[in-house]
Amino acid sequence: MDKKNDSEYIPGPLLTTGEVARYCHVSVMQVNRWIKNGTLKAFRNPGGRHRVSKDDFRAFLEYNRMPVVKEFFDDDRNRKILIVDDDRDLVKGIRHLIESNYVEVDIEVAYDGYEALLKAGDFKPDLLILDIMMPKIDGLAVCRRIRENAGINPDIRILAITGHSEAYDREIVLDAGADEFMLKPIDSDGMLAFIEKLI
Repeated sequence: MDKKNDSEYIPGPLLTTGEVARYCHVSVMQVNRWIKNGTLKAFRNPGGRHRVSKDDFRAFLEYNRMPVVKEFFDDDRNRKILIVDDDRDLVKGIRHLIESNYVEVDIEVAYDGYEALLKAGDFKPDLLILDIMMPKIDGLAVCRRIRENAGINPDIRILAITGHSEAYDREIVLDAGADEFMLKPIDSDGMLAFIEKLI
């Protein structure tokens, strides 16, 4: 997923440090060390986050005799994000935040748990941003059903959000199948940091 950049030239598909870390099975901190010591070529976007072109990453892997997975470098499809919350204004705000900061991303929205499951099955998102307290089917049940249904997307990442920390603590939410947990009110920088980490 490419971050928006004001420059006219963007050097091919761009990777986040999180994507590089997952590919290499190392921490983001290690990727940042490679960037800092010049081992891995990268640049900073206007938001101050590092980006690595696929060409530079491939050169890094070849130089260090690390495996080059052809499918990874051929996958230039847009990343998919499904935003689910019964607060329509919040959904609109999160969508605007993502579209203002990322290019090459497809977004769908849903307003209750039932609709979330239907759209997850059809859309097969890479990332689900999911409110926990919702009508029809709550977010915990949505998490569990998605994790039980490999046909949706076995690699889907789930960022759970809630304004009810007294009812849903972090451990309960993660045990239900979420990858990360964030409290409302939503902090824009915090939301972008989680997206960076998860997708």
